[in-house]
Amino acid sequence: MKITGLAVILAAALSIAAMAGTARAADMSNGADNFYKSGRVTEEKVVFKNLYKMDVAGNLFVPKDIKGGAKLPALVVGHPMGAVKEQSANLYAQKMAERGFVTLAIDLSFWGGSAGEPRNSVLPDVYADDFSAAVDFLSTRAFVDSEKIGVIGICGSGSFAVSAAKIDPRLKAVATVSMYNMGAANRHGLRNGLSLEQRKQIIADAAKQRFAEYTGGKTLYTSGTVHEINENSTPIEREFYDFYRTERGEFTPAGGSPETTTHPTLVSNVKFMNFYPFEDIETISPRAMLFITGSEAHSREFSEDAYKRAAEPKELYIVPKAGHADLYDRVKLIPFDKLESFFKEHLK
Repeated sequence: MKITGLAVILAAALSIAAMAGTARAADMSNGADNFYKSGRVTEEKVVFKNLYKMDVAGNLFVPKDIKGGAKLPALVVGHPMGAVKEQSANLYAQKMAERGFVTLAIDLSFWGGSAGEPRNSVLPDVYADDFSAAVDFLSTRAFVDSEKIGVIGICGSGSFAVSAAKIDPRLKAVATVSMYNMGAANRHGLRNGLSLEQRKQIIADAAKQRFAEYTGGKTLYTSGTVHEINENSTPIEREFYDFYRTERGEFTPAGGSPETTTHPTLVSNVKFMNFYPFEDIETISPRAMLFITGSEAHSREFSEDAYKRAAEPKELYIVPKAGHADLYDRVKLIPFDKLESFFKEHLK
């Protein structure tokens, strides 16, 4: 997910043009390996229903060395906002499965292989329910200990995982990585860069566009990752372009298109204005929470805010010299040892 503040938000009234993009090599430093394939786990494509009878697609990973009759702890892994499970979530799921967990990387509703129309719609309550639905599914697996299920939410999924955990005590431990509070980001922009008047204009534009589409107008998209960069591109635009628009992390799911990848619909995106995932976050206690962010991440403010609001046990883990998208796939920077120790301690 990418929100660069006012410049991108004000562009919400514009359609996303199909652009070829500026060809350049991806930055594969620090072991970038988004499309990692483990030889130590089995993978199964699964589909299950959420509370609203919508199909949720996932990739289930199980350690190959699992003993017969064993029941392992499990983790649900959510992808960045606007992405799909093949972008970051699969990597985390496989790496954690190698460490002894059953893991399930899911596509949020309206994205990837999961159901939901119109495609790319924003509906935070349903996103959160997808995590609970994943718990339902995992609890039916004979090799999963249903009392030991945790969650990893990456980028926007961090806020959806928190939202789910507030009302689902079966999520016994919560870890977020490069978390975006998707509500605050849309209401206020980064570092509170969006004024109330600008917010009201965005809402008015969305309402106008809603009626245009109701009467047959073309669907418009907003936010997301730029399709080309130039000398005027911001550092955040360049950061997301390098992941989503190069061979490093570019992936278009079946039925999708490059023009809409990472872009939510303009009309539905205002649903985030009513999304307050950190309200009552302290009620998750005594279940443990771990907030992982990069020291250089533009999104660091959201993990710090969540940590401040959360009750014990909690931990803020800052990865030195790491930016926001670095923690999507740069294996040498991602603290998998920390994630392993956290879940082994709190999924006892």
